[in-house]
Amino acid sequence: MFGKGAPVRWLAVFLGNPGPRYTGTRHNAGFLAADALAKDKGLSVTRLRFQALTARWDLNGQGVLVMKPQTYMNESGQAVGQAARFYKIPPERVLVVSDDINLPCGRLRVRAKGSAGGHNGLKSIIAHLGSEDFPRIRVGVGAPPHGGDEQIDWVLGVPRNADWDAFSAACTRAARAVEDYILVGPEKTMEMYNGQ
Repeated sequence: MFGKGAPVRWLAVFLGNPGPRYTGTRHNAGFLAADALAKDKGLSVTRLRFQALTARWDLNGQGVLVMKPQTYMNESGQAVGQAARFYKIPPERVLVVSDDINLPCGRLRVRAKGSAGGHNGLKSIIAHLGSEDFPRIRVGVGAPPHGGDEQIDWVLGVPRNADWDAFSAACTRAARAVEDYILVGPEKTMEMYNGQ
């Protein structure tokens, strides 16, 4: 048991890269969503556990471990796998928030399961859980304007002006979507957020 309250039944995993160099980048959509959640719920996501900064969140009697893996994006699965094994959390209750270059900037997509879609953080989680059957909330960051060669620079860049406004608002909506997914389930949450 981590702290007091209900036993941990969910992992809410917010993907990003640690350190000031990556603050506000497109790839850190998950971290920005975690910060929005923490601010809204009065959480302090600061306890280092399972190679992640963590906080306990009691949500209507369900214990949720909020996680910001500190392993860098490509090894995110190490932290997630450790926590999932420790708490015996099945993949369907490991909810992951990440960026997505295949969605327009500011759009969300909620899915109950699926492939990595080329995202290295999701690939790592799939490898460490041994399953693709975990829910995810993807935050659209748009594609680089000149194609695939610029992809790394694009996701490690900070959106500007109107793109920043759309990106930041989507990260805040992603935090709300995490709560809704846990409370009302995948179908209703998809209706609420997909296509907005």
